[in-house]
Amino acid sequence: MTQQCIKAWVHGQVQGVGFRYSTQMQAQQLGLTGYARNLDDGSVEVLACGASESLDQLVAWLKAGGPRSARVDRVLTEPHQPGEIPPRFTSG
Repeated sequence: MTQQCIKAWVHGQVQGVGFRYSTQMQAQQLGLTGYARNLDDGSVEVLACGASESLDQLVAWLKAGGPRSARVDRVLTEPHQPGEIPPRFTSG
């Protein structure tokens, strides 16, 4: 099984509402590695690597709004090839 990676930018009310932690939990359940981190513009950047089906499930979860306390207005994604595949999923 080949690993694929994507980057996603999640816009809306996604900072200060447990979004990164919830994304980390969801990604770990799906067997993905990567990170979720806040950006200065108020969005969250997500790097996720793993099986394409699991990546699709994570993107669908992000687009569905993530945790209840969040409000997702828009999710942008693109394929990404990091220099090194992260060993686990972190939120930081």
